[in-house]
Amino acid sequence: MKEVILALVSGLIVGFLFALLKLPIPAPPALAGVTGIIGIYLGFKLFQWIAPLFQFGPK
Repeated sequence: MKEVILALVSGLIVGFLFALLKLPIPAPPALAGVTGIIGIYLGFKLFQWIAPLFQFGPK
């Protein structure tokens, strides 16, 4: 839970600084960005679940 809170605080600080400096936000549009991040996470977890079935790496 600590990691989630630290990530949220870091994001808030970066977002605030970008707005303060009138820079474009360093993220894709809200829904597309969140969907992409979820897809990356699920793909990573899927690989971890499937990889042992195929015994990737040296035998």
